[in-house]
Amino acid sequence: MAQPLFSIDEARLAAKRRLPRLMFDFIDGAAGQERAKQRNREAIEQLQLQPRVLVNVDQRNLEKTFLGKRWGLPFGIAPMGMCNLAWHGADLMLAETAVVHNIPLTLSTMGSTTLETIHQKAGENAWFQLYVSQSDALAMELVDRAKDAGYKVLMLTVDVPQVAPRLRDLRNGFKVPFRIGPKQFFDFAIHPQWSLTTLFKGAPRLANIETSKHGQNFDRHASRGKVDWGFLDRLRQRWPHTLIIKGVMSPQDARGIAEAGADGVYVSNHGGRQLDSAPPAIQMLPQIRQAVGREFPILFDSGIRSGDGIVKALALGADFVMLGRPFLYGIGAAGQTGVNQIVALLKNEVSVTLAQLGCPNIEDLDGSVLVGD
Repeated sequence: MAQPLFSIDEARLAAKRRLPRLMFDFIDGAAGQERAKQRNREAIEQLQLQPRVLVNVDQRNLEKTFLGKRWGLPFGIAPMGMCNLAWHGADLMLAETAVVHNIPLTLSTMGSTTLETIHQKAGENAWFQLYVSQSDALAMELVDRAKDAGYKVLMLTVDVPQVAPRLRDLRNGFKVPFRIGPKQFFDFAIHPQWSLTTLFKGAPRLANIETSKHGQNFDRHASRGKVDWGFLDRLRQRWPHTLIIKGVMSPQDARGIAEAGADGVYVSNHGGRQLDSAPPAIQMLPQIRQAVGREFPILFDSGIRSGDGIVKALALGADFVMLGRPFLYGIGAAGQTGVNQIVALLKNEVSVTLAQLGCPNIEDLDGSVLVGD
């Protein structure tokens, strides 16, 4: 029986024990010296919330309307590549979680499961995230596949013009496709549960690339730097449904994206996995909210590790919060049980925080709950 997880940090430590170092470090690591990742957390933790009393908070509502749908919780699952590195079937576990809790799941282009399969499992709770690599033809094929599969939300990630060096991956010899030398063999040998499960059920793969007509020469480290305003215009014309632009850290960029016809921006510094000198994403959130106005949809991620962190992001101007690593920590720690525990503890933490703030309805949350705001 899986041990109960009482915090995201406990889930992280449990995943670290259970997973090969190669896999854990790919999930946990960040760019350069990992200072941006650290600043993300520190900036959120330094924000303070104002408790209020003598408000009836016996019944609390955590449901959130966003992009025309009523969600069961104010947070969802961010796009993450090769989730099956955490455990075989991780994408399917996340799809089940999304349906059970009525939260969005964003499947990455680099997912371990095809976009068609995930939409069959998660239905309208599934969104698709697009990377544009060296081939426009591959990108547009994926867009058309997403449309044909029934996706209604497409998320274009624009903050990876080049995959940044991640020192842990370099030291561990992490490569796609995998190359197993003596160091990696020993790593797998001392983590037999993960290794035997992967051996019998199949190594993680880039399922959407491998099933593409244009993915034969795919190179994960090739430049993605040709995504520009012209590409955004072409994508907007091709995609008839909701279009979100992910990886926005500049108020000027956010304003331009809104003017170009996108339906929302996603404030994120990629969890510190791209530019180690980037400011904390939470620091840029209020400026971007001011730039695009009160009504324009904003999602947020980077550094959220608790329910009160979710509340802080919503109070600073996000309409919806996404989390990535915490869900993979849960899967790495205890599979489906683990990810369900992560959702449950975040849900409880959000609810308790609202009670302390005297705010019984998540929809009524605003900047007044922040100390000094």
